[in-house]
Amino acid sequence: MRPKKLSGLLNRGDRVAVSNITGREASKVTVVSQQYAGNIVGGWALGKGGKTIEVPGKESVPVFATCEELYAALPKSARPNKVVIYSPPSAVYGEAKEALEYGGKHLQTLFIITENVSIEVTAKIRQIADEAGVDVIGCNTLGVINVHDHVRVGAVGGDAPEESFKPGSATIISNSGNMVNTIAGYMQAAGVGTHFGISTGKDVLILTPLVEFLKLAARCDKTRLIVLYVEPGGLYEQEAVAWMRETGFEKPVIVYVAGTLMEGRRVSLGHAGAVVEGPETSASGKMALFDEYFGVGPLESERRVRRKDAAKEALRRGIRVTALHHLPAAAMAIYDAFGWERDFRIRSRLKLNPWFINYAHLAEELPSVLLLPPGRIPEPYRSQFAQQMKVTVGLMPVRRDLRNASRASSLDKAGQRIYGYSLTELMAKHSFGEAVILYWTGELPRYDFEARLVEMCLIASLSNGPGTISAQAAKLSASAGNPPNVGMMATLAAIGTVHGGNGREGVRYLLKIFGDLDLKDPYDPDPEIDVATLARETAAAFRKAKDSAKEAGVDYERIPCLGHPVFNDKPVNYDPREQAIWEAIHETGRTNLFLEFYHELARALHDAGVASRVWAVNMDAALACVWLSLCWTALMEKRISLKRVEDCALLGFALGRAAGGAGEFLDHQDYGSPMDMRVPASECQSLTRPRDLPQEG
Repeated sequence: MRPKKLSGLLNRGDRVAVSNITGREASKVTVVSQQYAGNIVGGWALGKGGKTIEVPGKESVPVFATCEELYAALPKSARPNKVVIYSPPSAVYGEAKEALEYGGKHLQTLFIITENVSIEVTAKIRQIADEAGVDVIGCNTLGVINVHDHVRVGAVGGDAPEESFKPGSATIISNSGNMVNTIAGYMQAAGVGTHFGISTGKDVLILTPLVEFLKLAARCDKTRLIVLYVEPGGLYEQEAVAWMRETGFEKPVIVYVAGTLMEGRRVSLGHAGAVVEGPETSASGKMALFDEYFGVGPLESERRVRRKDAAKEALRRGIRVTALHHLPAAAMAIYDAFGWERDFRIRSRLKLNPWFINYAHLAEELPSVLLLPPGRIPEPYRSQFAQQMKVTVGLMPVRRDLRNASRASSLDKAGQRIYGYSLTELMAKHSFGEAVILYWTGELPRYDFEARLVEMCLIASLSNGPGTISAQAAKLSASAGNPPNVGMMATLAAIGTVHGGNGREGVRYLLKIFGDLDLKDPYDPDPEIDVATLARETAAAFRKAKDSAKEAGVDYERIPCLGHPVFNDKPVNYDPREQAIWEAIHETGRTNLFLEFYHELARALHDAGVASRVWAVNMDAALACVWLSLCWTALMEKRISLKRVEDCALLGFALGRAAGGAGEFLDHQDYGSPMDMRVPASECQSLTRPRDLPQEG
């Protein structure tokens, strides 16, 4: 690494730039970082040049269209020497390459926040960064914080860094970014503050391993103690311990190794790199590695070392803890043994303060001593939680036992009801489409025409010809002699993520585009939302991500619900089913912003050179747009969950196709021959040659 000490890794004089700065996470982190450190000189996002990130109480952060424009526009004294990459995995290589190219001699360090970056891309970034003489931290780092200099990059410390981090003498190095914050909070209960908090990341390939950070800490006078949070997977700790043995590392280390509960259960901690490959990379293997290095077993809270010199010798290298809440005890033992003063007076001891409580039926079974009362959420977390409830998309339902209960239906002396409405009154006064909307969303439609659109989607989903997978399933069932209900079940069983599931993907995609735009009603568009401009910016960003992914030799994320294998032979293509729905909307005198965006995006992708012709907006897009629009207000007001809206788009296809499958079944049952769907043996190919079984004995 270029720096010789931790202070060279990040200090008050550093200038930071952020890629994809207008993204939801990047913009939020930028505001907090600028308020905390004031070290961000700018950022870039394709199509957003000239905008700014407003920071309450601080100077706003300028946004440039490209990395090249940022470095060209800023004076030499203000050009960034640290770049934080917040782009999606498919765009990371391109962003890193541009930062290295245009950063030139100014750039010292790349911090790659993105997780799940492929090994191939990570290795290529390592190669081009080494050639440029630039350090890379990540991938999947949350960032770094220098508490003494009051600066950070990334999101270490969350929305309130000063709450978790008080200046002190411990350096925290963690695979998990959020655990840096947690450990810093625990250490305060021992009167120990933080010098540096470092998130190494935990992708499969980490570009700055643990040993490199230990080398920096070894030369740092302000760091007395190292605290490590370690996850399974990888040999980085083995390399670090070997180096500590070889050099006689003099600073004590406290280690917590996570993951023992996952062993043998084929469950990982969630990080891409927390995958066990051999005994040395397991949690148990890493525990044994550190215990052997320390020369003592893990901390036992009951054990007391009476003589100071004996304690110092026992804890000379450090100790492992088996629970995070043992960290303060371990830190106090080490500071007492070495005769060190605490960084500050202990303000509070660790105690349980549950912010949220929901015992449900367990409250009747647990002893009263275990039933804790709700605690008080301290600031700033109380305000953060309130804000989170505002920005989270969709309802977060409270779970309960529904074995003999339902919110959706009832049958009692008052009669049959759907979400409280009389079934017979629904039969008399409402259409099938309205009843389906009510049963699936819990609310009747706001506009009369929405039920008609849902019914049109059901009709459009009935059939796409006998060759579709779902239709083939129904015909196979009839050919095998099954009853009609089995034919419908076969149709539904043949619907999956590839065939039929694109409407669900369309909902997710549209929410990525429109989720932050404060749209009130898709059928009454906000004049400030220009879908043509939005489509051009989206197409340009997609082109860039696609080109970067191809250059890096990795796959890229496709745009769902565009293109159709049948309607794909004209310069401008249309799916006639989608067009019928589009026209029905316009006949009401309204427009659907989501569907208009899809049409503009199809044209923009052609204009950007992504497609040789204008793709058709297919029926899956229409399903996604109709159901997301129908649920939009309830989703934004948190009366309905996002998962339910996604599922409605899939079910809108499945319900229509199940009825269509029944039609194929009945047709085949009347006019087909038994077993006629069977492929003759003469047409089947074997891809393995005959083999003899081994002889017994």
